Amino acid sequence: MNFLVEVVLLLPLLFIFYLESFVKLFIPKKRKSVTGEIVLITGAGHGIGRLTAYEFAKLKSKLVLWDINKHGIEETAAECRKLGAQAYSFVVDCSNREDVYNSANKVKTEIGDISILVNNAGIVYTSDLFSTQDPQIEKTFAVNTLAHFWTTKAFLPSMMKNNHGHIVTVASAAGLIGVPFLLAYCSSKFAAVGFHGALTEELNAFEKNGIKTTCLCPNFINTGFIKNPSSNLGPILEPEEVVDKLMNGILTEKRMVLVPSSLNFLLILEKFLPQRFRKILKKRVNIKFDAVIGYKVKEQ
Repeated sequence: MNFLVEVVLLLPLLFIFYLESFVKLFIPKKRKSVTGEIVLITGAGHGIGRLTAYEFAKLKSKLVLWDINKHGIEETAAECRKLGAQAYSFVVDCSNREDVYNSANKVKTEIGDISILVNNAGIVYTSDLFSTQDPQIEKTFAVNTLAHFWTTKAFLPSMMKNNHGHIVTVASAAGLIGVPFLLAYCSSKFAAVGFHGALTEELNAFEKNGIKTTCLCPNFINTGFIKNPSSNLGPILEPEEVVDKLMNGILTEKRMVLVPSSLNFLLILEKFLPQRFRKILKKRVNIKFDAVIGYKVKEQ
């Protein structure tokens, strides 16, 4: 009963906060400066990671770029230098905990403390449960989820010491709404979204308000990882559009960045509509892509 009374007493605050949020919709939030900040981006050898590195380079940040692909990461670093930024490339297997820790120690010794960490490295297998091999499932979680723990444990202590920093989790809309034939990927991205949420709360518990968190959840992106994707949600996203939204989210310290914004509406429907109606609605969304299907339905 005491809890219910406390909730009722908080209702005036709820109204004030709603009003404050409404007013802020019409006031552009000031973007913070990241000039001179040391930014580490995993999976920076291609796609979203590479384009994000370019944007930070334009803002005169110091770049530390990780990727398992030596050629790709060196190309990204070279382009960042052309844009006028200092850039350092490291070949790192983010699925290997010891490789992450050893590389992190090298970065801290040779370059300095990371103040912005972008956990972007990811991997996807488009197949049903029966066609997804056990090592592929383990690899998916190692890269898409566990790597976030290793990088954050390596670089968060200095952020906490200075009460200054930003940790970015690149997840997916598939980490908010389940998709068939992406079971391992969805599960790992649900975990990544959970990591972001729990880390945010833990930093609040430690009263480290100077350390910000941002989570990116985009729909299908035209990066070639998923073959022939389509849906009725709209056209497949271009990487440049997603990175523009991500950078704006980081610079304005937004906690969740959903691309496209219509995903917010789908999440509301997911929570409040009856299950049978949601099933029909998802059929209308009509998500499709090339996938390996191992399970065969027996003909009657």
